[in-house]
Amino acid sequence: MRTNPTKPALPTTKPATPALAGGAREAKLDTYVLCLYVAGQSPKSVDAISNIKKICEEHLKGRYELQVIDLYQQPQLAHGEQIIALPTLMKKLPPPLRRIIGDMSNTERLLIGLDLRKK
Repeated sequence: MRTNPTKPALPTTKPATPALAGGAREAKLDTYVLCLYVAGQSPKSVDAISNIKKICEEHLKGRYELQVIDLYQQPQLAHGEQIIALPTLMKKLPPPLRRIIGDMSNTERLLIGLDLRKK
């Protein structure tokens, strides 16, 4: 049996944003890049996904990227992002980086954490 020394790498999670250069960086600053880490299809995970999607559609329509990561399927990602409790929502862009941990049902708390306070 012959092996291929240039075996392709296993598929990895697609980066949330492509490399930004020049003017593209300014255009992306108003785009929110969010990662929601959950534990399978538990009731808290399902509620967190639903609540985050609803908030994004109401307050960030067309200006967000949301990546939902199930740590039951990709547990190695918990260590790399230092995830210690679930669910955890990370706001990667725009700066500053924010982490919201635990109950995702409090809309006002989420809006404050994402710097989207209602006026």
